[in-house]
Amino acid sequence: MTSTRKLWTALAALLVTSFGVLLWVGYDISLKDPPVPERVVTENGRTIYTRGDILRGRQVWQSMGGMQLGSIWGHGGYVAPDWSADWLHRESLALMDHWSAGTYDALEQEQQSALQERLRREMRTNTYDEASDTITISDERAAAIAQVSDHYESLFGNDPTTAELRENYAMKNNTVPHPEHREKLSAFFWWTAWAAAAQRPGKDITYTNNWPSEPLVGNRPHSSMFIWSAFSVTFLLAGIGLLGWHHAVTHGRREREHDLPASDPLRKVVVTPSMRATAKYFWVLLALFLVQIVFGAMTAHYQVEGQLVYGYEAAEILPYSITRTWHTQLAVLWIAVAWLGTGLYIAPAISGYEPKLQALGVNVLWVSLLIIVVGAFVGQWLAVMQTLGLEHNFWFGHQGYEYADMGRVWQWFLFIGLMLWLFLVARALMPALREKSEARHISMLFFLSAAAIGLFFGAALLWNEHSSLSMIEYWRWWLVHLWVEGFFEVFATSVIAFLFTRLGLIPIRSATVAVLFATIIFMAGGVLGTLHHLYFAGTSMAVMALGASFSALEVVPLAYIGFEAYEHWKLSSATPWMQRYKWPVMFFLAVSFWNLVGAGLFGFVINPPLSLYYMQGLNLTPLHGHTALFGVYGMLGIGLVLFCLRGMKPELRWDGTPIRSREVKI
Repeated sequence: MTSTRKLWTALAALLVTSFGVLLWVGYDISLKDPPVPERVVTENGRTIYTRGDILRGRQVWQSMGGMQLGSIWGHGGYVAPDWSADWLHRESLALMDHWSAGTYDALEQEQQSALQERLRREMRTNTYDEASDTITISDERAAAIAQVSDHYESLFGNDPTTAELRENYAMKNNTVPHPEHREKLSAFFWWTAWAAAAQRPGKDITYTNNWPSEPLVGNRPHSSMFIWSAFSVTFLLAGIGLLGWHHAVTHGRREREHDLPASDPLRKVVVTPSMRATAKYFWVLLALFLVQIVFGAMTAHYQVEGQLVYGYEAAEILPYSITRTWHTQLAVLWIAVAWLGTGLYIAPAISGYEPKLQALGVNVLWVSLLIIVVGAFVGQWLAVMQTLGLEHNFWFGHQGYEYADMGRVWQWFLFIGLMLWLFLVARALMPALREKSEARHISMLFFLSAAAIGLFFGAALLWNEHSSLSMIEYWRWWLVHLWVEGFFEVFATSVIAFLFTRLGLIPIRSATVAVLFATIIFMAGGVLGTLHHLYFAGTSMAVMALGASFSALEVVPLAYIGFEAYEHWKLSSATPWMQRYKWPVMFFLAVSFWNLVGAGLFGFVINPPLSLYYMQGLNLTPLHGHTALFGVYGMLGIGLVLFCLRGMKPELRWDGTPIRSREVKI
C-alpha cells in the first residue's frame, strides 16, 4: 500500500469515527436537554406559564433579533446582557426581598446568609414532574417572577423609567411593541433562567453546567471543569510534542530540489467563458465587504452611543440588532462568495475542460445569490421592525440564531444554490478526477471539500421552529464550526496546493502527501472540537469532556504554522516571474500569522471550560471571532481571488503603492 493510499485510509477512518461520535453526542443531547413543561404552576395550582407561552416567547425573541441583542446561555451579542443571567439575578434578589419584606439590604450578614441558603434550596431544587409534565413553584417565587416580568415588559416597551437601560443596551424604543408579546417573552426568559439554576435529576449540577456564575443560587464552576480544563492543556502539549517529533523525523525525507519553470506555467491556461464569468462574483464580493465594514462601524458606534450613530438617531430605522445581524452575516457571505468564485474558476483550470452551458450556470448562480442576499436582508429588517408577523418570521424573517439568522425559505434557496455550485464544479472537474495520475489526489480532495461545503450547509435545515434550543445549538455549530472552520480550511489547503503545483514550484507527490496529512491533522481536532461551543447549552458533562479535549488538538497544527509561512515566503521569490503573484502570496502569509494569533492564541484562551465559564459573553469572544474569521478565512479568500484575477488579467500590472506604508518626515 502506497503512502498516499495509507493517508486516504487514515483520513476515511478518522472521519467515520469522529462523525460517529459526534452523532452519538447529538443523540445524547436530545435525551438530556432541559424539558419545556406543559405548565408552570404554583403550589396551590395556579398556572403561571404554559408550554405555548414559552415557545411563543421564543418566537418573539427570534423576531427581535435573538442572539443579536443580548445572549441566551452565553451565545449572542455582548452589549445587552445575557437574558438568562439577568433574569436569574433579578429573580433571586426579588425573592429574597419578598422574604425579608423589602429589608434584605438592611439585614445583618448572618441573616442575609440564611436567606441566601434558603434561596439556593428554592432555585436549585428541580420540581419538574415528568408524569404530569409540570414545574411547581412556590407562591413567593411566583410573586418574584411577576416583579421581574414587569421589569422586562417595561424594558422592551417604551416606558421612560427604563429609557436609560435601553440606551445602555443599544435597544431601540418599543423593541417589542405588543404587550402580549412582551408577556410571552418573559416566559421564555424565565425558562432559560430556570434551566440555568435547576439541578439535573440525581446530579449536583444544573442543566447548563452551573453557568452563569451566580453565587446567590450556588452557581459556581463544578469540579469537572477543573479536571477537563487541565486535560485540555495536557492534550495541547502532548499534541504539539507529537507533531514536533513527526516534523523532526520527516524533515530530512523531502524530495530533492527539482527544476523550476523558466516562465509562468499558468499563463498557458486558457481562460474559458465560464472562468471569465466569475469576475462578477468578485465585484459582488467587494461590494459585500465594503457594506459589511459600514455596518460594523455602525454596530461599534451603537456600543458607545447607545441609540445614536455619529449623533444621529439611527436606531429607529436601523437598530443595533439589525446592523449586527448584517455585519456578521455579510462576513460569512463575502467569504463564501470568494470560495464559490474560486471554485468555479479553478475547476476548468484544473481539467482544461469547459462543459456545455457552464457559463450560463455560473451566471444563473450569481443572480440567485443576489436574490438570496436582498430577500434575506429585507425579511430580517421587517422582522426586527416587528411588521412581518410571528407566523411568517421563521420562514421569511429573522431566526435569531447567530450566523444562521436568515429565514428558512432563504436557507433552502441558498442550499439549492450550493448544490448548483457543486454540480458546476463537479462537471468541470470530472476529466481531472478520471485521469490516472498523482495529481488526481489533489483534484479529488478539492472536489470532496467542495462537496462538504455544499452539503454541510444542510445542517441549517435540520431544526424546525419549535425544536429544542439545545439541539438547535448542536446543529448550528455544525454549520458555523464544521462548515466554516473545518471544510473551508480543507478546501483552501487543496486549492493552494493545486496552485503551487501548477506553477511548478512543488512536486505533485510532495504536495499530495502534505495536503492529505494536513487534512488529517486539522480534522482530528476539528470535528469533535465542535463541542467546545456547547459546554453550557443545556448539554451533559460528556460534551464538556470531549469538547475540551479535542478543541485543544485544533490548536496543535497552528503551533507549527511558521513552517508553512516560511515555505510560502520562499516560493514567492523562487523565480523572477513569481513577482506576478506577490500579493496573493502576501495574503497567504497573513493567513499563517492570523491562524496562529487569531485562531490559535485567542481561540485557546477561551477554549478550556474553566476559562470559558468566566469569559463567555466578554469581548474576548468577538476578539477571537474577528481575528480568526477575517484574519484567516477573509485573508485567504482575498488571496485566492487575487490568484484568479491574475489569471484573467495576466498582463495587468498591480501597483502596490497606495497600500504600502510610507515614512513620514517631520
